[in-house]
Amino acid sequence: MELIEKLQAALGDAIEKVETFRGETTVFVPAAKIADVCRYCRDELGFNYMSDISGLDYYPAEPRFGINYHILSMTYNKRLRLRVMWSDGDEPVPSVTGVWPSANWFERETFDMFGIPFAGHPDLRRILMAADWEGHPLRRDYPLGYETVQFSFNFDEVNKHKPYAKK
Repeated sequence: MELIEKLQAALGDAIEKVETFRGETTVFVPAAKIADVCRYCRDELGFNYMSDISGLDYYPAEPRFGINYHILSMTYNKRLRLRVMWSDGDEPVPSVTGVWPSANWFERETFDMFGIPFAGHPDLRRILMAADWEGHPLRRDYPLGYETVQFSFNFDEVNKHKPYAKK
């Protein structure tokens, strides 16, 4: 693939591996190099749109987290996924808001839901959960909430635990 050859020629040590599955290409990048790779993709390869940043939790495997950067070249109608692998205790992932300002909200969401920090982010704080919320809900080890579903056979038992307004 010509695109990958250009990436490897220009940024050789910044490309850890390349996977292609069902026509979708994923380029694995070290966390420290993600901003440089994104800038090269935008400036030299024509990827002018970052459509999404999403997190993955591979618990209990290490490195535990993956951060996917989905980018698009509207000029050439090409898509590319850049993936950074990260674990708790690693250096924060450099922010790509300097390359694509739209990354601001995606990085905040990834921080809020997975706890992955982004160095150099202009406003890294919770976006979906309350500021005092403890934990990150999309981590696989996050405790699940539980509420018994009410049916006709257990109606009275569930009903007595419901928080109705007091008279």
